Amino acid sequence: MSDSNKSTEISWGLPQDAKEIQLYEGVTLQILWEEENEAKAQIVEIEAGAKFQDLDVHDPGPEEVFVLEGTFNDGVRDYPAGTFIHNPAGSSHVPQSETGCKPFVFFPEG
Repeated sequence: MSDSNKSTEISWGLPQDAKEIQLYEGVTLQILWEEENEAKAQIVEIEAGAKFQDLDVHDPGPEEVFVLEGTFNDGVRDYPAGTFIHNPAGSSHVPQSETGCKPFVFFPEG
């Protein structure tokens, strides 16, 4: 893609104004930003004891996670607030939290 096709318009928004979707019981997400190529930024809220009911597979691209609040667990280990996690394309996990958490999640390739 040439630079002439890239948008130079700044996008912004407040989480409280974002579209909210309930994925599973106790798991909601707020879509902060989306592109036509399905790249997106979102905040996921996982209530205490809640988890994804399906395997979260990262395809076609990676997932970038920054834990804003609480302790996020990927089914293997805990990540406290302030942790950055890079999940490469093709990786998978089962997001969950014993205590509740709020990660910021970015999908650069959808």
